[in-house]
Amino acid sequence: MANLTSMLKDEISRISRKEIRGETDKLKKTSSQYRSEIASLKRRTLSLEQQVGRLEKLVSKLAGEAAPSEPASKPRFTVKGFKSQRDRLGLSAEAAGSLLGVSAQTIYSWEAGKSSPRAAQMERIVALRGLGKREVAEILNR
Repeated sequence: MANLTSMLKDEISRISRKEIRGETDKLKKTSSQYRSEIASLKRRTLSLEQQVGRLEKLVSKLAGEAAPSEPASKPRFTVKGFKSQRDRLGLSAEAAGSLLGVSAQTIYSWEAGKSSPRAAQMERIVALRGLGKREVAEILNR
């Protein structure tokens, strides 16, 4: 009887080991799949983070290039610069005054340093800086 009991006990343990092995193999396979998926996601995340970094640098670089074209502060007015601009365009004080919407006497007082242009007049002066002789002549002929 002792022999039958030990045989039955051995058979039960063998069958239980076989069942446990089958279950643990399934767990090992799914665990392995999950690990490979996690590794793949980590690689993908890393590459996406690198792309974001590159794009941020590009955007900041482009924003840095675009910033100087837009005036960050109000435009400066210098007597010497205004005189040289008027000379460059070949304008008399009267013609410059009519372009800017002021009198010739105002132009003379700006150039003498007795007064300075207001904000609305500064906008016109800045616009005048981008014009050439032909464009100014066309505007004056109108």
